[in-house]
Amino acid sequence: MIVGIGVDVVDLERFARSLDRTPHLADRLFSSAEADGRPESLAAVFAAKEAVAKVLGAPGGLAWHDVEVRHEDSGRPYLLITGTVAAAAADRGILRWHLSLSHDAGSAIAMVVAEGDT
Repeated sequence: MIVGIGVDVVDLERFARSLDRTPHLADRLFSSAEADGRPESLAAVFAAKEAVAKVLGAPGGLAWHDVEVRHEDSGRPYLLITGTVAAAAADRGILRWHLSLSHDAGSAIAMVVAEGDT
């Protein structure tokens, strides 16, 4: 059963300016494994984190590092949910996450689908 769907779009130029303007922003938003990505990939990862927050109803107290975008050997992205985000997901009965990322034409987008049992 689908518990929630979240979508977020990030303007690549605006995101790059934010990272340049605020040097420690990347450290606050991304894990060390995520931070090595190209700017358009980082924007898509940020969109995924925002989409997860939307699925959860954007409760206060979520930590950015408690949702991490990882990739299978095939390149398929998936979410690693821990800590504050895992607790919020458990409260809503979320058991599985599905993630799609893309970037093109100056934008990055992420779509997240959260599933629970019946």
